[in-house]
Amino acid sequence: MSSPTPTRNASGRVWLITGASSGFGRAIAEAALAAGDTVVATARRPETLNDLLASHPDRAAAVQLDVTDNARITEVVAEVVLWYGRIDVLVNNAGHGQVGAVEETTDRELRDLMDVHFFGPAALVRAALPHMRAQGSGAVVQISSFGGQTSVAGFSAYSATKFALEGLSVALAAEVAPLGIKTLIVEPGAFRTEFSGSALHESAELEAYAETVGPTRSFIKGVDGSQPGDPAKAAAAILTALDAETTPLRLPLGNDSFDGLFAHLDSMRQELVTWEKLGRDVNFPES
Repeated sequence: MSSPTPTRNASGRVWLITGASSGFGRAIAEAALAAGDTVVATARRPETLNDLLASHPDRAAAVQLDVTDNARITEVVAEVVLWYGRIDVLVNNAGHGQVGAVEETTDRELRDLMDVHFFGPAALVRAALPHMRAQGSGAVVQISSFGGQTSVAGFSAYSATKFALEGLSVALAAEVAPLGIKTLIVEPGAFRTEFSGSALHESAELEAYAETVGPTRSFIKGVDGSQPGDPAKAAAAILTALDAETTPLRLPLGNDSFDGLFAHLDSMRQELVTWEKLGRDVNFPES
């Protein structure tokens, strides 16, 4: 695939970032711009990016994008390549929180969340990869969560979408690494974003789950505004990981993420050891 002659000048790397109006998306956009790069920031309401454009008029562009709109995804990727001739870093960040028990979560809620957290990012990856393959370089950054490897009562739908994203991304990394393309799965804990506030969706409550899901609902809403994680420091860590000679496949962020993942791995190993004999003894005798 040959790229057309760019219609705009690009400084440094060209980033395409979804959900850039706030939170991690905004912080990553600001960090990339501070590093001297060029950023195409997307949002459902691009006017929320006006201040970003005003502060970096020569290296920032704002584009309307709803990541559940596949046709628009194709258009946006084509626009970026038309403008700058390449895409160096794709950041799939758009998303929102969801709390509710499995039984409380409607089919519509689950499908809508999967569209935003899985099908949208998958479509963006498919649209960007031909250009990255042609240039022999690039990076895909998937903003997941430590809930992409483990879960708790009340986060069934959210974790399901992040599990799916991580499963796709692990395979993606193996497929594109020989082509010069990096894959980075970011697994934040609690950061001071809109996740627990305006971006949190709640399923209707059933009394049966008051004791199991109730504490999760209370915690996630109660922590809003006091989360320990700093999005700016997360963005700096992401840029450092991308610039490393060996970029990790997964990058947990925050004490709670590391503590939760270590506990999860310890629990998994203990269960494997406990049930190993029974689980292994299932082959035909000749095997």
